[in-house]
Amino acid sequence: MSKTQSVFSYDLAGIVVGETSISDVQGDKGLLSYRGIDINDLIGVPFLHVAWMVIFGEWPDEQEKSNLKSFMCRHARLSHAEQDLLGQISRDLHPMLMLQGLIPLLQMPEEDTLGKGLDAEQGLFIAAKLSGLIAAHNRLGQNKVILHPIAGKLRHENFLTMFHGKAPSPEQVRMLDAAQILQMEHSFNAGTFAGRVCASTLAPIQSSISASIGTLFGKLHGGADQAALEMAVEVGSPENAAAYVKDCLANKVKIMGMGHREYRTVDPRARVLKPMAVELCQDAQSKNLLATLVAVEEACQQEFSAKGKEIWANVEFYKGAVFHSLGIPPQYFTSMFAMARVYGYIAHFLEFRQESRLIRPRASYVGKSPAARDQSAA
Repeated sequence: MSKTQSVFSYDLAGIVVGETSISDVQGDKGLLSYRGIDINDLIGVPFLHVAWMVIFGEWPDEQEKSNLKSFMCRHARLSHAEQDLLGQISRDLHPMLMLQGLIPLLQMPEEDTLGKGLDAEQGLFIAAKLSGLIAAHNRLGQNKVILHPIAGKLRHENFLTMFHGKAPSPEQVRMLDAAQILQMEHSFNAGTFAGRVCASTLAPIQSSISASIGTLFGKLHGGADQAALEMAVEVGSPENAAAYVKDCLANKVKIMGMGHREYRTVDPRARVLKPMAVELCQDAQSKNLLATLVAVEEACQQEFSAKGKEIWANVEFYKGAVFHSLGIPPQYFTSMFAMARVYGYIAHFLEFRQESRLIRPRASYVGKSPAARDQSAA
């Protein structure tokens, strides 16, 4: 950057671009809260109740709980038209690309049945459809029949049944609830900010959520969960971890899932997920993968400590081990992330629309001047 150029930030690090009352990330302290409630106090609360609180800033009353549960179950069921759309997509297409492409094609509801406004209605409709689309995409990829949700079942009980074709254990449902609550919302992360930029143009909520999901797919964002587990498979065993880490650092290769842009101490979500992974990973393969991840984290900490620095695993690092133990294939990890983070996207869309302004930053031009271009042409 020349001395005559204005100061700018390529990555907007430290730049305040708005206000929010949805979540608070205190990176220096390793704290995360939704609507003023520490995430540790939300583990064990029914998933959909937390989603409602994140979106609307208040807990649902009894009637709202009942209406929400029925609404989400009803719309998780794919219509014949939606199944036909999904059937036109390659079975090998990554689930995140499938979601990004199909969300704008869904027929949005045109009536507010939940009493929270049409934007909220449509957002929750999309959230419900994500679980049906992900499960159906997995089933079709195995040449199996698409399954539908059963009324009265819990949100993630239905999802795991539709995904695997068999009912999960209560413990598996509890673990998935916890993991999804932990990744429901995280302030102005890249995916959320992309959605806000889209919303600032007055594009509809399905466009905003599609933009957010496309951004979440990247390995430097949500895609790190798949990359971290694939790394553990590549490393092979805990004994290989130290050599792997040394090689990565020597060649300036990023170790996915280690460190976080916001947290300067332990990611509070990883602090919860790590013991969950230990509890869930009981078969030989899962135990080896988890032990390898632990060994990679310890090797990273030793290497950074020698340089007087600290580094910790983030939420993506151990989340893959939890999902793997639930029988979720790695290529579906990030779509599971989207299935949870969509509630944060809805909350931010609604919050931003209360005082919407077109987001249009300026760029510092460093190309040729018209005069210079004319001279070169002559």
